[in-house]
Parts: sequence; structure tokens; C-alpha cells
Amino acid sequence: MRRIRVPGDKSVTQRALVFASLASGESRLRGLLPGEDPQATAAVLRALGVDIPPFGGDGAEVRIQGVGLRGLQAPQGVLDFENSGTGARLMLGVLAGQPITATVTGDASLQSRPMRRVTTPLSKMGAVFREMGEPDRLPLELTGGALTSLDYDSPVASAQIKSALLLAGLVGGASVRLSEPYRSRDH
Repeated sequence: MRRIRVPGDKSVTQRALVFASLASGESRLRGLLPGEDPQATAAVLRALGVDIPPFGGDGAEVRIQGVGLRGLQAPQGVLDFENSGTGARLMLGVLAGQPITATVTGDASLQSRPMRRVTTPLSKMGAVFREMGEPDRLPLELTGGALTSLDYDSPVASAQIKSALLLAGLVGGASVRLSEPYRSRDH
């Protein structure tokens, strides 16, 4: 029998990086996809104080020292997700539950994509957003902190929205009930 190695998935890789960063203690990950989007998300997590070593496509184990649910540090500069819509939306959820203020941006392509589908429910939980450019677009300034529970009927089915809201609830200690018009992906 022959073994083949299948490359990692960028959506799963980014979620694995986020969860490992929020864990208390060391996480060991294998098979991370070294694409541009996961690398951008890893760079943002490093800017928030998480020790993430460089990773490539060799399938080698990556050890991440998590900072715990509320252990992220305020960034010294703008958090640039480049072209990673998944990373930006997931981290808006994470940052919503952190007692910090951060500016989130991306490249021209990411700045053209809507963000209110995530910021609206996060605002209902207590996060404060300030649009710094075009309405409903990055860059955004986010002030996070204590969050309240959310019962939300999403107008669209989206794994990114679902993940962002569940992460906000996890980090912010708030319950989240979410319904979608149909089932989104279950990363």
C-alpha cells in the first residue's frame, strides 16, 4: 500500500491557528497549508502576542504556544489580513471579546468585500466598530470587551459568520444561538 500526503485546507488551517492561539498551553499541528491566507492570519496572531513559528508545506509539526481565551495583547500597529477574508472575519469575532482596540484592514480586494454581515451581529453582542473608509468595508477599528448573549437569525448561510459568532461567544463568555437559511459548511 502506498501513502500519499494531501495538502491542508486553507479554511481549516486558519481555524486551527486561531484555536491553537486561544488554547492554554502548547498545541501541536500538522498538515498546515502554507498559503498566503493562512500566513496572513498567522502574522496577525503573532502581532497579537502568539508564538507561532514559521511553517511550510512539508507537513512538519508546528508547535504553537497558546495565550488562553483572553490573553491576546493589544497590537502595536494595524492588523493586515492581506487577502484573507476568512482570517479577517474569524478574528473580528475573536477580537470582539478581547479588552483591546485594534484596526483591521486588508488589501484592495479584501477592502472591497462586505463586513456588516459579521459586524452587525457582533455589535449586537457589544463590540464597537468604527468604519474608517467606505461603509461596510475594511478598514475598521474595533473595540472589544465584555459581550452579551446573542440570538441571531442570519440572513445568509456562511461558515465565516457562524465561526466568527461562535468564537466571539467562546472568547467573550456569551451564549450564541444562530440560525441560517440553510446549512453552511461545517469546518
